Amino acid sequence: MNLYDLLLAPFAEFDFMRYALASVFCLSLSAAPVGVFLVMRRMSLIGDALSHAVLPGAAVGYMFAGLSLPAMGLGGVAAGMLMALLAGLVSRFTTLKEDANFAAFYLSSLAIGVVLVSKNGSSVDLLHLLFGSVLAVDIPALQLIAAVSTLTLLTLAVIYRPLVLESIDPLFLKSVGGKGGLWHVLFLVLVVMNLVSGFQALGTLMSVGLMMLPAITARLWAKHMGALILLSVLTALLCGLSGLLISYHIEIPSGPAIILCCSVLYLFSVILGKEGGILTKWLKNHRHHTT
Repeated sequence: MNLYDLLLAPFAEFDFMRYALASVFCLSLSAAPVGVFLVMRRMSLIGDALSHAVLPGAAVGYMFAGLSLPAMGLGGVAAGMLMALLAGLVSRFTTLKEDANFAAFYLSSLAIGVVLVSKNGSSVDLLHLLFGSVLAVDIPALQLIAAVSTLTLLTLAVIYRPLVLESIDPLFLKSVGGKGGLWHVLFLVLVVMNLVSGFQALGTLMSVGLMMLPAITARLWAKHMGALILLSVLTALLCGLSGLLISYHIEIPSGPAIILCCSVLYLFSVILGKEGGILTKWLKNHRHHTT
């Protein structure tokens, strides 16, 4: 097998591979930067919780309209935003932290979603909602993903400075009259939108992987926001392309293949990462002791 057959032929010969690559490209451009802000704001697990919250809304959309993209998308957005709102309200009026409330709501959401799909659909439908099928992305799904990606990038460009400031020093932003609560809500909307567009391709359980793993990996190599965002996008693109090729050639599900590629890069970075990798820290400590 030559390089053409290995790397280019799948995309040259099959429409579904080109659609899958385009969807991964769009998701990488928008979801990875959102993941960087989740990491910087110490909200990584909240991203995971919101990805599970999408499931019952998508399940309700499925009950009424089958595997309809608009119905499941609207249901997913509504469910994700409802959970974020409820978790915020409970955190405000009780002593529980926001992350604890997100954990409670996401476990409940996951259970409700699985029950709804199991009672009203087949095991194949349940697997599609949970794990997605990036190789089944069609033109309407691709249009949704591209629209969400475009809207996310435009919104991040507008709110970038206050969002960075609120991530680093929310007290200062509050002292100068910044609307920290507004940026927080807008950011959660972007998270939910990207998870909803991602679940069309990767499923509700896997969509958060392309959002978080490239961002976490980038954090082990860079510390400035510009470099973090660029590196996370490149990592997501590389893993998306690699995962699609691996799934095509050895016939494994494409969504998990993409996330496994992200996991391999993460483990590599844990050992060799420039900003906090195990080997890097050991070498620094060794030099410190020898001097």
